[in-house]
Amino acid sequence: MRERLEWVAVIVLVALLGAGWIFISRETNADTGPTAVTTAPYVGNLAPDFTLQTIDGQAITLGDFTADGGMPVVLNFWATWCPPCRVEMPYFERASDLYEGKVAILGLNQAESAALIAGFARDHGLTYPLLVDEDMRVNNLYGVLNLPTTIFIDRNGIVREVLIGTISQGVLEDRIEGLLE
Repeated sequence: MRERLEWVAVIVLVALLGAGWIFISRETNADTGPTAVTTAPYVGNLAPDFTLQTIDGQAITLGDFTADGGMPVVLNFWATWCPPCRVEMPYFERASDLYEGKVAILGLNQAESAALIAGFARDHGLTYPLLVDEDMRVNNLYGVLNLPTTIFIDRNGIVREVLIGTISQGVLEDRIEGLLE
């Protein structure tokens, strides 16, 4: 009986210490505004900033578009081997033409070389910026597990929506119009 009581006391003590540690080490966010995240973006939080090269070797930084309330950004994560991605690529091309100078449309390729992406772009008539993420650094930063994935970011750099799967031209334009309001 005494041995059982001792074990109960040890278990209760460990539970109290664990609860105390959790309480003391918790992080609080007194700021009511958006928070910067270092992992996958969540709606309502700042999109993680990054810099990648286009297929032409030009450096593109996400924050350059959204600095000082600049312009909204649509990030589309894709790959040449992804059939659903191929379906929606013409929609992004049309949206890029339609909203030129108002919204940045960026295609972030997953783990393929600039040469392969450039050939694909040429064969499919794609002219909007296609970014090379050969080591998947940005794909991992954004937690992209499925292709295609499209992330809508407002002019202040806040993630407004994350859509996984193929989207239609109408849905794409509707979401872009929402970013412009």
